Amino acid sequence: MNNQSWMHGLKLGARQLWRDLRAGELRLLMVSVALAVAALTAVGFLADRMQSGLWRDARQLLGGDAVVVSDQRTPDAFVQKAQEAGLQSNTNVSFPTMARAMNAPDAVSPPDTPAATPPATRLVALKAVEPGYPLRGRLEIAGLNAPSIPPEGEVWVDAALLEALNVQVGQMLGLGERSLRIGATITREPDRGAGFMAFAPRVMMNMADLASTGLVQPASRVSWRMAVAGSDAAVGQFLPWARAEVDKPEVRGVKVESLDSGRPEMRQTLDRASQFLNLVALLAALLCAVAVALAARSFAERQLDACALLCVLGQSQRTLTLSYGLEFLGAGLVASVLGVLAGYGVHLGFVQLLVGLVDANLPGATLQPALMGLAMGLTLLVAFGLPPVLQLAKVPPLRVIRRDLGGVQVRSGLVLVMGLLGFAVTLLMVSRNLTLGLITVGGFAVALLVFAGLAAAALWVLRRAVPDESAPRWLRLATRQVAARPVFAVVQVSALSVGLLALALLVLLRTDLIASWRQATPVNAPDRFIINVQPDQAEAFLSHLNKAGVQSPDWFPMIRGRLVAINGRVLGADDMEADRGKRFLDREINLSHSAVLPDHNPLVAGRWLAEEADGVSVEEGIAKDLGLKLGDRLGFDIAGQPHEAQVTSLRKVDWASMRANFFMLFPVSQMPDLPMTYMAAFRSPEGVPGFENAMVNAFPNITSVDMRSTLAQVQRVMDQVIRAVEFLFAFTLAAGLMVLLAAVGASRQAREREYAIMRALGAGRSLLAQVQRTELLGIGWLAGFMASAMALVVGWALARYAFEFAWQPPLWAPLAGGLAGALLAWGAGSLSLAGVLRQPVVQTLRQSAQ
Repeated sequence: MNNQSWMHGLKLGARQLWRDLRAGELRLLMVSVALAVAALTAVGFLADRMQSGLWRDARQLLGGDAVVVSDQRTPDAFVQKAQEAGLQSNTNVSFPTMARAMNAPDAVSPPDTPAATPPATRLVALKAVEPGYPLRGRLEIAGLNAPSIPPEGEVWVDAALLEALNVQVGQMLGLGERSLRIGATITREPDRGAGFMAFAPRVMMNMADLASTGLVQPASRVSWRMAVAGSDAAVGQFLPWARAEVDKPEVRGVKVESLDSGRPEMRQTLDRASQFLNLVALLAALLCAVAVALAARSFAERQLDACALLCVLGQSQRTLTLSYGLEFLGAGLVASVLGVLAGYGVHLGFVQLLVGLVDANLPGATLQPALMGLAMGLTLLVAFGLPPVLQLAKVPPLRVIRRDLGGVQVRSGLVLVMGLLGFAVTLLMVSRNLTLGLITVGGFAVALLVFAGLAAAALWVLRRAVPDESAPRWLRLATRQVAARPVFAVVQVSALSVGLLALALLVLLRTDLIASWRQATPVNAPDRFIINVQPDQAEAFLSHLNKAGVQSPDWFPMIRGRLVAINGRVLGADDMEADRGKRFLDREINLSHSAVLPDHNPLVAGRWLAEEADGVSVEEGIAKDLGLKLGDRLGFDIAGQPHEAQVTSLRKVDWASMRANFFMLFPVSQMPDLPMTYMAAFRSPEGVPGFENAMVNAFPNITSVDMRSTLAQVQRVMDQVIRAVEFLFAFTLAAGLMVLLAAVGASRQAREREYAIMRALGAGRSLLAQVQRTELLGIGWLAGFMASAMALVVGWALARYAFEFAWQPPLWAPLAGGLAGALLAWGAGSLSLAGVLRQPVVQTLRQSAQ
């Protein structure tokens, strides 16, 4: 094709674009594309900002973007590297110590004064902070206009410590060689859950006062935490270097924590949150494909006559291909830009509502959702619009006098291949998660084939079961109307089924899947862990909990041991490649035993045989890090006693459940030869004042781990993302209904012609209204039933493999889906086909003949 032909094709395409825009020929296509892109970008903008906000807020759990933890002062190499990367850094020191109530600072009794009652004491988690703490989040205390950290000579404490020591704000607290004034109570500590030091009431002091207490000595067990914060690029540069530095053999007692490695329970919660948001965007993209495919085919069918006329006038196939391609791409680009603008505006409205409900200042929007929206619109046009355009160029000139020639062929291999490939690639791009994308794309691809096959089978049965003359006329006409166009009926039922499948998954996402997620970390999850209960205290301790109203506590023996050998080979940290595996071998771990498999630890491999003395069950994650498999023999060193066991099962542990969980669990009820203590996990009883103080006084040797702050943070993140999903659900559901409206309306032109002919032959308007209603209800019920049944399968796969929690599919969903599909198809058809029966017959027949 020479330059003149190119220019001619481009000019022809531009003229056709302007003409069809003015005539409204591209209205359905452009509205479908704009609606599709608006749905995707509105979901994408909000999901992108919400996800960024979630990760930003979740960094508060660490107090920074990453934390270097060491048992000595943070090595200078890490400090220098953070400075070179342009990161802010802040160091705090934490360790357990004893605090005592003081009536007056450094009070000294006269020699002849009788011995007074010893002051009340309590094990506390002391944290010394320096100015600038915390780098992420905000420290909150009771009262207003508080400084950022405790001033010198003052401490801030948990309210639980005041109750335990029977002291008040303003009194003195003894720490080592110093007495410091209690200045305030801590109401929120952002990084409280960042380590096991949350096991006791918090006491926070200024770093400048630490040396004067005399608590830190050369042999003291102290945790130094250097938090860093900065841009994503700077943190991304620092983290790989820090992890590589930690792996060096000469570096001891140092580890790096981040959201990806340091907090399994929060990492899992955030991963699920991201997957929920991405799934909603993915379903919006599915709705896009349905509308664009039908709109593109409808446009191509309306252009057949004009294209045949151009062929008669001497236009070549290349010129027609170029002109229609330009027209499609131009219309798609305009519609995509309008859709992006509309999506951005809609998402702003939902952001305002979200900010009103959730205490979150969302970060600004990025260009990624806009670019993804433009790519979606153009990709769908190329995938579903280009094949009909290619067929338009092949329309024979003879169609000018024979309207039955040159129709759009749905059996075209190019249509199928390009449509499915474009659809799959687009969905994988939107998903941002390979497992989520593959399950959804694969599920919908299989569902499309199943829908087409079942729809064809239903039509085959319908054509052989057309009611006889004794049946009502409206029923005979409706069944014959559907059976007379089998290919179109299969396409329409399949398209409606795919759209309803997306809507059905949205409904399941909003109800059952979110309910299952909440059950993984319920509101009444255990918020207190008790350790160091001695065996001779077990019965009395359980009785104490029962009297206090504690219901069904988790109760497990706890054995401290070290894994030293696998299959007879003595191990060291250098034998493991994974960082988690190295840390696992480098320290003692908590083991336990139980003849009954915990209900929150489902098996994923092997078997659980009660009282199997030689067996051990391993958490699947640590099994992967250690390279363990079923049948391996493990050697343990438990307080100097060797113990061996064979891996008989692997368990799935949900660390976000806040339940008592163990990496290794022996399936026996008794292990009397091993030293052990007991632990309990339970929900603190409400309305029982002094519960913790009474428990500690009755059992002074126990350690109480207060997880209320960590649990509250997990619940806040969960509530925030569920509210976001609800907003996205409401908008995407509305977009889905509009897509169904466009899908049903794609047959408007054909219905106008058919109804005009029947009216000309004497059919009444009421009869044709009954025919239309019956046809829509029947097609909608079939599509809704198939879509709901397939939604159960896809939903189960998503819950099992993408979200990783148990879900019981509601078996009543197909019946309800069939009813909902019938009503939706009828409602959408009534709106999109309004006016078909009111248009004059002569006008319709004249338009069809032109």
